Amino acid sequence: MPSSLHNTWLIAKREYLERVRTKAFLIATVLIPILMGGFVFASGYLGTKTKSIAHVAVVSADPQFTADLKSLLETGKRSHMTVDTYTPSPATRTALDEDLKNKNGITGYLWVTPSPAAGKRPAFAYVARSAGDATTVNILNNSIQTALTREELTRTGVASKDIDNLLAPVDIDTSATGNSKAAYSAALVLFLLMYMVIMLYGMNTARSIIEEKTSRVFEVLLATIKPEEMLAGKILGVGAVGLTQIGVWMLAAIILGSTGLAASLLGSGKLPISLGQALFFVVYFLFGFLVYSSIAAALGAMTNSEQELQQLNMFLVLPLAFCMLMLFVIGAAPNSTLSTIVSLIPFCSPLLMNLRISLTTVPAWQIGLSFVLMSLTIVAILWVASRIYRVGILMYGKKPNLPEILRWLRYS
Repeated sequence: MPSSLHNTWLIAKREYLERVRTKAFLIATVLIPILMGGFVFASGYLGTKTKSIAHVAVVSADPQFTADLKSLLETGKRSHMTVDTYTPSPATRTALDEDLKNKNGITGYLWVTPSPAAGKRPAFAYVARSAGDATTVNILNNSIQTALTREELTRTGVASKDIDNLLAPVDIDTSATGNSKAAYSAALVLFLLMYMVIMLYGMNTARSIIEEKTSRVFEVLLATIKPEEMLAGKILGVGAVGLTQIGVWMLAAIILGSTGLAASLLGSGKLPISLGQALFFVVYFLFGFLVYSSIAAALGAMTNSEQELQQLNMFLVLPLAFCMLMLFVIGAAPNSTLSTIVSLIPFCSPLLMNLRISLTTVPAWQIGLSFVLMSLTIVAILWVASRIYRVGILMYGKKPNLPEILRWLRYS
């Protein structure tokens, strides 16, 4: 084995063994998937079971509409409200406003103003104690639409039984296509896990460099090892720790899925994480780790303490935060033009392209293009990081400014 590869191997082995033997590694390996999975599945479960229990007043001169709306709000699928009904008058508005002001009883009231023009719908105004009660407003919108539709059908002579059949909710079975809530939850779990692991181990690379700079271990190591070999060893060692952790998580997911426990919790006949998803997860993690750990290594070489590193970690956090924002865009429309473009950005591909693969069928050319763009980006970042690293690891004192960093890049 060439001496350069041997030195890189020794550094990587040292980084790997130091980290996997710590209690923090063991705790994170167990807790992170439990917390992420619990958060996602609990949120989904609560979202389906939670009902609005607001206390509202409906003010309308139409008794039939009032009765229909009251029934929908009190017995709806997502609504278990308490509804008071009133006829409109100045005294009624004054009394309701006073109740809201004093926080007595109702949380809001719906005022229905009849339209003077024949054939037009009335106007609706909702006044609430809290401006952020979006759930109640959404339920009111849906219930009002249903009540108005029921009124119109009744006027045209449609029987009440037929109206119930027409307005009954439709349940769509998506288990055959895999686009179930369980599959989306699994994709979300994979996204959050990769986000956490890339952030955690990317920053670990920078912290490892700062620790050795502080202890002046570099002066001893650089007597026999080149800076490039040390950088490569650190990235490979920390990356191997991440792969070990991911391997444990995937093995645990397979074992859990084979017991049928996860399937019963998800309401599905099988674990919604396929072998293809697991393989893509590992591959995109490798690319993502190389991108962000190279940036982190350069940041660690430019700083002298954790405090200085915190000031520069926005270069790691901002792309990942952008990916978190795009999570909802891709979740709603994974095949849209915007979703395709952002998933091809090299700093976002590890998270967003992998998310799209978990949610939909992504064309092979887009996956291949993401690999090419990420590879070119990694080469460019490693070229810059290695030159910053070879000079920055021996620099102490003040934090370098941009002109100094540009001079480092010109050093041979």
